[in-house]
Amino acid sequence: MSTPIQLNKEQDRILSIDFFRGFTMFMLVTGIATIFNGLVEEGKGGAFITLIAGQLEHAEWNGLFAWDLIQPFFMFIVGVAMPFSLAKRLARGDSNKKAFYHALTRSFWLLVLGFMLGSDNKSVGFQNVLAQLSVTYLIAYLLMQKDIKWQLVISFALILFTDLIYRFWSVDGFNQPFTPDHNFGAWVDQVTVGNLSTGHWVSFNAIPTAAHTIWGVIVGMVLMNEWSQKKKVLVLLITGVVAVIIGYCMNPFIPIIKRICTSSFIIVSGGWCLIAMSFSYWLIDVMKYRKFAIFFAIVGMNPIFIYLFSNLGGKQLLHRVVEPFTSRLFGWGGELTVSMITIAIVAAMVWYITYFLYKRKIFIRI
Repeated sequence: MSTPIQLNKEQDRILSIDFFRGFTMFMLVTGIATIFNGLVEEGKGGAFITLIAGQLEHAEWNGLFAWDLIQPFFMFIVGVAMPFSLAKRLARGDSNKKAFYHALTRSFWLLVLGFMLGSDNKSVGFQNVLAQLSVTYLIAYLLMQKDIKWQLVISFALILFTDLIYRFWSVDGFNQPFTPDHNFGAWVDQVTVGNLSTGHWVSFNAIPTAAHTIWGVIVGMVLMNEWSQKKKVLVLLITGVVAVIIGYCMNPFIPIIKRICTSSFIIVSGGWCLIAMSFSYWLIDVMKYRKFAIFFAIVGMNPIFIYLFSNLGGKQLLHRVVEPFTSRLFGWGGELTVSMITIAIVAAMVWYITYFLYKRKIFIRI
């Protein structure tokens, strides 16, 4: 049975959505990983810090670290917010045609911004998260008012299609499904943009990762309906745990590889998305621990701005402003101390910029 896209009493109370999105963006743009990597390089912190530092980087190929979940989280939470956004548009009198035009326009600008950030004078990059999101967002939107069972069927069909085409692609040199730069995704990049990614990422990832955004839409519908909060938490949590178990069990047969988004990776990371969303919803909207959530939610209310600010050199500019002062005030503590304090101050400044915009009700959207 489908879930209607309409406003209800939950509409203005789900702070956990902004928290989830803000936490993801904060981790992505503030350079927190650099602090832990610096501690490890200096031989400080012991096994625990080394463990954390290892989780704050991408798996080289087969495997899954916490940092590999940032992009799935981002694509998933965009999907979660989509039913709320559409409900607001329809409630204020927009037609479905006008809402679709807005979605199409937004997808176009995501693509433009993604190309701008991911390309240079030698290559055109489609691996950027915004460019990938332009595809997953549009697919999820086109399915959003369909029955939930059809959304699920199509999401798994995209995953299955990707798995099969990787396995049965027969072009010499690109017919090894789980080998870096010798798989179907690498072939697509070779024939479309004429080059391969230095990190083995592939543009075709936009197809299987559409499942993350579709599943996000379904979760958004679940959060909007009239179920009890307890039931919502349990459904998301149990489904997430089952998906994580299935994904890891698939690994011996279909390796968990983020860089080409294998089916096992999509399922296990989708499971972690559901678990994280259920925990966020339970902690913030059920248990009402809302004060600390505001810190990240403020970032989550301007995700496009903070992403562009960071990737267009804003963070680097702040770093250049701060470092002359921290190097002179804290130089006695060594290079690592200066670096850690500089990163912390820059992160605080980035947050304050989003707070400044929030207080003035300025929200940059496309």
